[in-house]
Amino acid sequence: MNYLFAGVALASLTLTGCAGTMPTIGDTSAKTVATGSTSGASSQGANTALEHCSKSIGTLSILEDEHQPWFYQFRQQYQLQSTIPLLRMLVQQSNCFVVVERGKAMASMQNERALAASGELRSTSKMGKGQMVAADYTITPSITFSEKGTGGLGALAGGLLGSVGAIVGGSMKSNEASTTLLMTDNRSGVQLAAAEGSAKNWDFGVVGGVLGGLGGAGASGFSNTPQGKVLAAAFMDSYNQLVKATRNYSAQSVSGGLGNGGNLPVGQ
Repeated sequence: MNYLFAGVALASLTLTGCAGTMPTIGDTSAKTVATGSTSGASSQGANTALEHCSKSIGTLSILEDEHQPWFYQFRQQYQLQSTIPLLRMLVQQSNCFVVVERGKAMASMQNERALAASGELRSTSKMGKGQMVAADYTITPSITFSEKGTGGLGALAGGLLGSVGAIVGGSMKSNEASTTLLMTDNRSGVQLAAAEGSAKNWDFGVVGGVLGGLGGAGASGFSNTPQGKVLAAAFMDSYNQLVKATRNYSAQSVSGGLGNGGNLPVGQ
């Protein structure tokens, strides 16, 4: 019955040609795991799987290395812009760190300070020196692995559902991603934490013959979740793991003090 409904819907879309529907505000099909909003220490509609802290550990900035190969793939292959807005929202929603601006908006901040220094701003603008908050830590994101269509369920689906199941299962492909986050102390330069995260989903492809045989019009795919959603889920998993690690943080120590020569002897 569901296939019949899908077929009728697809047939009606074909008849309408290029006509489209009105945009739906808050459409859940367009969402990633990063949902809702945040303001200060409060958040609305945050994913319940996101780790949360009752008190913030410190301030941090997020640095994206645009020269790494993964960033090129992120932009060119998946048509995604940046990991920073996603991560900044997750971090603030968690309340585990306070996010400070060190990205593109810094140019606007500097412009305002330049206007204040030139005397162009009102005397009551309260724009002065010594007001910016230091970033205690820096988080650096990276994509370790991201691939579309890494596996199928043809044989399994065929064994359970027969010939139709084999056709449908053969076009079920998994999308997988693995990401990492590194956290560095900005005062000492010491890496404090590192975390890996992963995510996986399935695309369900239904060939036109199956839909047609069930009373529907032909289609190349029943649904196809963008790889970006898998990457967003992997980054949330990375961040959750990072939060768990920092909760159990124990400082590393070196006999004689950090950076004072170390304890591995060098031969003559």
